[in-house]
Amino acid sequence: MSGHIHGHHSSIETNQRRLLIALSITGFMTIVELVGGLMSNSLALLGDAGHMFTDTLALGLSLFALNLAKKPADQSRTYGYLRAEIMAALTNGAVLIVISAYIFYEAYQRFLDPPDVQGGLMLAVAVVGFAVNMFGIAVLHSASRDNLNVRSAFLHMWGDAISSIGVIAGGVIIVITGWHYADPIISVIIGFIILKGAVGLVRESSNILMEATPRHIDITEVVARLKRTEGLRDVHDVHVWTITSGVHALSAHLLIDDQMVSRSRQIVEEVNHMLSHEFDISHATLQLECTECENSPLCQPRRNTDKV
Repeated sequence: MSGHIHGHHSSIETNQRRLLIALSITGFMTIVELVGGLMSNSLALLGDAGHMFTDTLALGLSLFALNLAKKPADQSRTYGYLRAEIMAALTNGAVLIVISAYIFYEAYQRFLDPPDVQGGLMLAVAVVGFAVNMFGIAVLHSASRDNLNVRSAFLHMWGDAISSIGVIAGGVIIVITGWHYADPIISVIIGFIILKGAVGLVRESSNILMEATPRHIDITEVVARLKRTEGLRDVHDVHVWTITSGVHALSAHLLIDDQMVSRSRQIVEEVNHMLSHEFDISHATLQLECTECENSPLCQPRRNTDKV
């Protein structure tokens, strides 16, 4: 597993650079939207500036987690600090849910008392914010598919971009028609889009922390594939989980024929190769047995081999 972890650390450094760019972007736009909101008397821009500030803190948390994840394993944390990325992703997802709730609240307040704003200035600042956020999204896009922590930052930036679109649309409508109710209506749509992504992020990071089976892995298929290994009579007590984004692990008991130790080692090598190439499982802990451990509460008898 060490080679895979070293490769993971290399990707961490790449992701750090991407997150640093995203952090600079959101920090810059927080200041721009705060000044623009005060000058235009736009609550939408001020609210979006608050959204950006929260995202800046979230990106800072993501960077901190990536730095922590590079620390080597020790005797008290044998897997190192890789799970720090997942903790950050869970926190960011929770923050996004709070942000969406705040947007719903602000939308309700604006329905009751729509603010009088300078639509032109509001529109100009929102256009700049959208352009800058799209650049940040392009920077994070490729890494967001493989790293849950980067994906959380990616979702934050999408939330910012969508918010900017909403502010742009609201600015256009206000400038053309003077209809101020456009702002809260668009805010509600923005809130639901952010909430959908946040709930998915919290669910996925929670599943990893609960050591659930990775979504792309079917344990029944893994067991069936293991049983086709020559010299392997049965498989039981199978567990598959995710250590951090892209690093999956498995433990299993393998019932083999009574044979030479060299042949047993060959079975282990064949199983490890198969798990890595067919299921992207980079770390397997395999216990070899010549007879079923029927008396152990930790092991399942052979009649339940498919119930893992």
